[in-house]
Amino acid sequence: MGQKSEVTIHDIAKKLNISASTVSRALKDNPLISEATRQKIKKAAAEMGYRPNVMAANLRTRRTNTIGVIVPLINRHFFSSVISGIEDVAYQQGFAVTISQSNDNFEKESTIAHTLYSNRVDGLILSIGMETKSYEHLKLFSERNIPLVFFDRVVDEIPSHKIVVDDFGGAYRATQHLIQQGRKRIAHIGGPLNLQIYSKRESGYQQALKDAGLQINDNFIIHNSLTREDGLNAIKKILTGKEKPDAIFCANDTTALSAIIYLNDKRIKVPEEIAIVGFSNEPFSELVTPSITTVKQPGFEMGQKAAELLIKQINSKTKPDNYETITMKTELIVRNSSQ
Repeated sequence: MGQKSEVTIHDIAKKLNISASTVSRALKDNPLISEATRQKIKKAAAEMGYRPNVMAANLRTRRTNTIGVIVPLINRHFFSSVISGIEDVAYQQGFAVTISQSNDNFEKESTIAHTLYSNRVDGLILSIGMETKSYEHLKLFSERNIPLVFFDRVVDEIPSHKIVVDDFGGAYRATQHLIQQGRKRIAHIGGPLNLQIYSKRESGYQQALKDAGLQINDNFIIHNSLTREDGLNAIKKILTGKEKPDAIFCANDTTALSAIIYLNDKRIKVPEEIAIVGFSNEPFSELVTPSITTVKQPGFEMGQKAAELLIKQINSKTKPDNYETITMKTELIVRNSSQ
């Protein structure tokens, strides 16, 4: 059997013996067409399997009603929460969301950005990867007035709205909590300093030590990509030094988990001998033994706000007079790994 051709408004018009323009208006809920006629036409369209030609409409309006989203890792609870927030707002506003992950790889991030640009997304929301130090693939959007919103890992070199959390304050409170538990030799496992979030978390950690009159030991500070393996290597390196820490502030929960697993294997008691604090409040942080003290980020709300700002800019069709940087509060969640 031959393949059936796509049903058009002309086919519907022929079946109902009315004009194609009437069908077109009815399918767009034009009030000039009576409610009864609109329902009759819609019923026939559904029965015949009619699909509106979105591509043709997009060419006329120069809109795709699609938002691109790039995150480093979809399987991290924080990023998946942000995506949920984005979709919550986008769906209500009639936008579809195309989601991609860079795996913290610069080349992949660049390729994804170019693909989304070629597919004519109306705007882009993203958090840059750990390897990203060049931004030409993102300037492609800003230079052509395609709205761009950064969240969490942001780029100051590109004028845009930005949604961040108080990384400095979150790290300060986490370190301060360890100090209040009587810890004096506090190490820090942080991320790459080309990303503002990790430089701010280290700054918060160092400021808390200074304010408490504690010495900053450079041998207690390690930067890496914060994977499980990196966390394992970092805790091993810290423990090989002459002076041993009595606490570790980790820039994410994945590294905190690696540290706890290693310390448990070496029969080093957590928190009695070494207290641990993470960052992000991943779901596993309250399920492991001991449960991990961590800093909670409002991911869902960040995603909602990012989508609101992006869609507002898409609909206005003009650049904002002033770009906003919105800083959201964090919350210290105290669990068994630190007290």
